[in-house]
Amino acid sequence: MRVLVTGASGFIGSHTVEELVERGLKVRVFLRYNSTGYVGNLIHLSEEVFQSLEMVWGDIRDYTSVLRAVEGVDVVLHLAAQISVPYSFQNPIDFAINNVVGTTNLLKASLDTGVKKFVHISTSEIFGGDEKPLSESSPRRPRSPYAASKVGADAMVESFFYSYGLNTLVIRPFNTFGPRQSPRALIPWIIFQALRGNEVRLGNLEPRRDFTFVKDTARALVLAVIKDTPAGEQINLGVGRSFSVLDVVKAVERVLGRELKVIQDPSLVRPKPMEVLNLVSDNRKAKSLLGWEPRYSFEEGLRITVEHLRKRETLIHRGWV
Repeated sequence: MRVLVTGASGFIGSHTVEELVERGLKVRVFLRYNSTGYVGNLIHLSEEVFQSLEMVWGDIRDYTSVLRAVEGVDVVLHLAAQISVPYSFQNPIDFAINNVVGTTNLLKASLDTGVKKFVHISTSEIFGGDEKPLSESSPRRPRSPYAASKVGADAMVESFFYSYGLNTLVIRPFNTFGPRQSPRALIPWIIFQALRGNEVRLGNLEPRRDFTFVKDTARALVLAVIKDTPAGEQINLGVGRSFSVLDVVKAVERVLGRELKVIQDPSLVRPKPMEVLNLVSDNRKAKSLLGWEPRYSFEEGLRITVEHLRKRETLIHRGWV
């Protein structure tokens, strides 16, 4: 089986590529062209895994390069997206073009080349939050241009299933954390500050999220690729338990074995229109259709993430092509 992974150089993408190769699958990665040839988080892969990859450069907004990337693969695993809720308020058109048009390009190329399965990675942000666990049928309430662009991408995937009979599967991870994540995300942001002192500056301490360790998320995406799932399905992916921002700080304290002083910084508080207070997954379908359950506890994942970030400044960079 040959799998095309878009967004392979990202946080979740790089872990998923690693897992796919270790399972014996042939992996082609579609990377956004840049003048330096830098491959992002793929630099963290072992030399053996890195050398096994087939690389195609291009842009999901360009159908010509998309078609070249998709030709000859059995499964498309689509993780590429413009992300960041705050940034989407500044550049909503960029998000619409990348996430809706880019996804449509990949769907059309998959249809035209006879791809056997199209796995699309969505986001829990489309739900806008709820006190109850969110199922696949929960109402969509996008609170940001980012969330709206992913609702649009999801709808295009669904339309290609109903209109053209393309075998599609939507996987909707809730919040993933672990090594290689950008420091702008909550958990690495807290850990980075804690490793450099005893003060942690944060915004709103009340929002709650369902955190899944990245190795568990990657394993679920691999199962989505190799399992014979019903066409047109959507699957929410999360642990089924939420933690507040303050809960995360307390957990980091336990891992580090010392107390942290939390300072609420008004400049870090998200405006009310974009703040989602609670996201927690109903993961029953992930268990029944994928046979997936998380293997890592929250604190176990935190310990691994802390150790990764301790070493980050001494990483040897490679992967320039």
